Amino acid sequence: MAYRNGTYVAFDGQATTDPTKSDMKYYGLLQKWNKYNTLTFSDSHKKTHQVRDTSSKLTLQRRLVERLGNSKNMLLIMSDDTSWDRGMLNFEIEKAVDKYSLPIIVAYTGYNSILDPKSLGSKWPKELAARINNGTAKCIHIPFREKAIMSAISQFSIHSTGDNILTGSLNYYSRDTYKNWGYIQ
Repeated sequence: MAYRNGTYVAFDGQATTDPTKSDMKYYGLLQKWNKYNTLTFSDSHKKTHQVRDTSSKLTLQRRLVERLGNSKNMLLIMSDDTSWDRGMLNFEIEKAVDKYSLPIIVAYTGYNSILDPKSLGSKWPKELAARINNGTAKCIHIPFREKAIMSAISQFSIHSTGDNILTGSLNYYSRDTYKNWGYIQ
């Protein structure tokens, strides 16, 4: 069995290989934060062979499943451009929840705090919405901000115990936590 210590980062590639025209730019920002040690995490995508843009869908799916199997949690980047049903994102969410029981850290771009995750339901991809609504996804909803991401990655994983186990689909940090991070007044 694989040692599950990586964070699997998922985002909508918006059917383009140009990172400036998709949510890949947020993944790039995560890598930058990770490189300069302001945010440190083990990226599951760096632990297996890379795939090419010309790889078959089946090859890509196998590689993604391998990465998910080595992961302790999933960081799901949500933007205004995230699609309801395009690309591999729904496949990744389905496998993360149904096969690997990964806790999902849902990080929304453009926010300083998330205090009512249900109000953001229109942003959720199809498979995330289905699993939140049926209670099988264990999620915490956060803004795409460095301190929030680092806290959630280090706190919620398949290895969590006690109060760090996500038991529902609509978890979020308190207003006081966001104040302590300096994100809100």
